[in-house]
Amino acid sequence: MTADLFDSAAEAQPSREEIADGAVLLRGFVRPIESELIEAARAVVTQSPFRRMTTPGGHLMSVAMTNCGERGWITDHTGYRYDPIDPRTGAPWPAMPPVFRDLARRAAEQGGFAGFSPDACLVNRYEPGTRLSLHQDKDELDYLAPIVSVSLGLAATFLFGGLARTDKPRRFRLVHGDVVVWGGPSRLAYHGVAPLAEGEHALLGRRRINLTFRKVL
Repeated sequence: MTADLFDSAAEAQPSREEIADGAVLLRGFVRPIESELIEAARAVVTQSPFRRMTTPGGHLMSVAMTNCGERGWITDHTGYRYDPIDPRTGAPWPAMPPVFRDLARRAAEQGGFAGFSPDACLVNRYEPGTRLSLHQDKDELDYLAPIVSVSLGLAATFLFGGLARTDKPRRFRLVHGDVVVWGGPSRLAYHGVAPLAEGEHALLGRRRINLTFRKVL
C-alpha cells in the first residue's frame, strides 16, 4: 500500500468531527481504499470464518465476528479474553493484512494518537436487526493506545456515551468509509450500535462490516 492512497483519503475527507474529549469522527476516510479493505477482510474470513459467540452468561451474541492479528477477542462460558489461537480452527488467527495495519496507524494519527501499532483487529458482521449493547473496551492491558473503528457497508447508528453506563449516549450516523477514533479521556467510554436498519449496500449487500483495531499487550 502506497502512502499517496492514504494522503488521497485525507484530502477527500475534510470532515474531522470532535465528538468527545479524545474522540473524533473521520468522515469517508477509507473510501479511496475500500476495495482493498473488503478484499483483505474476505481473505481473513476465509481462514477464520464468522461465528456468533456466547457470552459468559450464556447469551448468543447478536453480531457475528472473527479476528486477525497477534491476538483475537473471544468470549465463552469462562469469560472475555484475548487469545492467540482461534478456538474454532485450532490455528493462530490470520495475520493482520498490511492495508489494515497501515490504515489503523494513519487514522489514529489523524485522531491525535501518533505511533499506534495494533496487534488485534475484531471483524464484526452486522445484519438488519443486529445490535451491540453499550459496553467498555477494557479487556486490553494497554489503555494508552486508542481504539480505531472502521465502518463498511450499511449505515449504522453509533452510540457513544461517557465513563458511566448511566451516561446518556450521543447518536452518530456512520456510513460506508467512516472511521471513529477514541482514546485518552474517552478510552473507556461506553459505546454500542443501535439495531441495524434494513438496507442494501452496493458492495456488501444487506450487511455492515466493522473493523475494530486495538492494542492488547
